[in-house]
Amino acid sequence: MDKVTVPEGRSGDWVVQKFTVTKGDEKWERYYALLHSHRRFVPEGTYTRLLHNGQLIMSDTPQELRDHLVMYGKAHGRILINGLGLGVILQACLQKEEVAHATVIEISEDVISLVGPHYEKMFGDRVEIIQADAMTWKPPKGIRYRAVWHDIWPEIYPENLEEMKILHRRYGRITDWQGSWCRHLCERG
Repeated sequence: MDKVTVPEGRSGDWVVQKFTVTKGDEKWERYYALLHSHRRFVPEGTYTRLLHNGQLIMSDTPQELRDHLVMYGKAHGRILINGLGLGVILQACLQKEEVAHATVIEISEDVISLVGPHYEKMFGDRVEIIQADAMTWKPPKGIRYRAVWHDIWPEIYPENLEEMKILHRRYGRITDWQGSWCRHLCERG
């Protein structure tokens, strides 16, 4: 999976920006990650991040890209992604020829305004972005997805598990497979 190609910008309280991790920063990141079980280090390099009111929501660092590999491996045919963010998994999946169409459910109009046009221009009618809440959105009757990916949480917390269970129950009848971002880490506590 590649880093995202979304340009920097702002919409409301949301910001997409580039950031650089130096060799010295990487050293401290590794040390800090050793001390905190859910903390993951970021290697030296230049990345893109999505911020909301100054809080990091997601980035395209190597660890975050790896978090989505399970969905990437399952993606083919028609897929559904709950949560647009930077479009990391959207970009990766639509670069695969075997993915015919991706529907994205995103609750924030500002995130859609900031990130959506980039992917709509890149992938045309193979992508559909809908402003809605993944917890209440109802797919059209008769639509079935080959894979569904839930990625609506900014942090890895065991408390996310309850929402993951709800989403898996809600979407279980309309998909062949589904997964949630970092569920395995949340289950570890």
